[in-house]
Amino acid sequence: MLSNGREEVVKSCVSLPELHAQVFCHSSKNITRTECCYTDFCNNITLRLPLGLPLLVQRTIARTIVLQEIVGKGRFGEVWHGKWCGEDVAVKIFSSRDERSWFREAEIYQTVMLRHENILGFIAADNKDNGTWTQLWLVSEYHEQGSLFDYLNRGTVTVEGMVRLALSVASGLAHLHMEIVGTQGKPAIAHRDLKSKNILVKRNETCAIADLGLAVKHDSVLNTIDIPQNPRVGTRRYMAPEILDDAMNTNIFESFKRADIYSLGLVYWEIARRCSVGGITEEYQLPYYDLVPSDPSIEDMRRVVCEQKLRPSIPNQWQSCEALRVLGRLMRECWRASGAARLTALRVKKTISQLCVPEDCKA
Repeated sequence: MLSNGREEVVKSCVSLPELHAQVFCHSSKNITRTECCYTDFCNNITLRLPLGLPLLVQRTIARTIVLQEIVGKGRFGEVWHGKWCGEDVAVKIFSSRDERSWFREAEIYQTVMLRHENILGFIAADNKDNGTWTQLWLVSEYHEQGSLFDYLNRGTVTVEGMVRLALSVASGLAHLHMEIVGTQGKPAIAHRDLKSKNILVKRNETCAIADLGLAVKHDSVLNTIDIPQNPRVGTRRYMAPEILDDAMNTNIFESFKRADIYSLGLVYWEIARRCSVGGITEEYQLPYYDLVPSDPSIEDMRRVVCEQKLRPSIPNQWQSCEALRVLGRLMRECWRASGAARLTALRVKKTISQLCVPEDCKA
C-alpha cells in the first residue's frame, strides 16, 4: 500500500479504519492469519500488478493521474489514456448519472481471485469533482492496440495469430465462468456483453476481456444470482436467440454463461474472417452485417436469428486450413439455437489449445 507517498508492506491483520484506505488482497501466499481476509484485508506479501506497479491506495492513484488523450467513447462516457508515475493507464470516465454502472463494474473487478492475464487488470476506482460536476473514474491497465474490433479493422492476422487471439479470449471467459471454492475463492461470473469492442488486444497479441459493468455473479451456496440493478441490456447484434425472444430462464445461472458462449462464437467469426491463408482474406465485418441494418433493433435480430434461424456464413476456403476448420466447427457449436447444446468456455479453450504449439500460443 502507499502511505504518505511511501510504499509500505503490511504484514499483520489490519482493519479498514487503521488503513485509512481501500486496498484488496490478490494472492493467498504467506498468510499466517486469515480472519481479516474475509473482507480482503490480510497480512499478505506486497501486491504487484502485471506492469510491476504495487497495488496502491486507489484514491491516491486516481488523484495523481495526468490524462493525456481520449481514446474511446461509449454509452457510459469516455476512455482516456493517462499517465501515473510514468506508467500508462486507461481511465474510463462515467458521468454521475451512470453511478450505478460505475459502482457495479468496480465491484466486479474487485472480486477476489478475479485477476487473470486475459481479463483487464483493474487498478483503482474513484470519484473526482472538477468543479462543475462529479466524474466517476475506473482506472485499469492500458493496452495501446485498443479493442479487438479496432485491431481486426486495422489489418489481417496469421493462422498462429488467430489461434492466439481465440485461445486467450476463451481462457479469460473460462476463468470468468469458473467458480473457485474456498475462503479465497471466486464466484462464477457471466459477462452478458461479450463482443469485439469489449475485448482488448495486449502488446503480445493476446486478448483481455473488459467492460464488466453488466456482469452477473452466482452464489452457489445460496443459489442466488446477483443481477445488477442496471437498465442497460447487452448489445443487440450479439444477443443469444433465447434473449431475443425473451425465453431465457434468468433463474438458472447456466443460462447467462450459455448466452456468453453464443456471443463468443460471433467474436470468433470476426477473427477468422481476418485470417490470411494463402494470401486470401476477407474484409472486416460485424456479425450479420449482410442480414440486418447497421444499428439493428431487437426485432431485426429476432427475425434473422430466431425465426429464420440464420447465422453468419462460413466460407468454403476455411476447409483448406486445419485451424480455420476447427474454429468454424466451434462457432457452429457455440451459436446453436439451444443454449444447453452449446459448448462450455473450458471445452472451447481445450479444443483451441490443441491447435497450439507452445512457443506460438500461450494463454
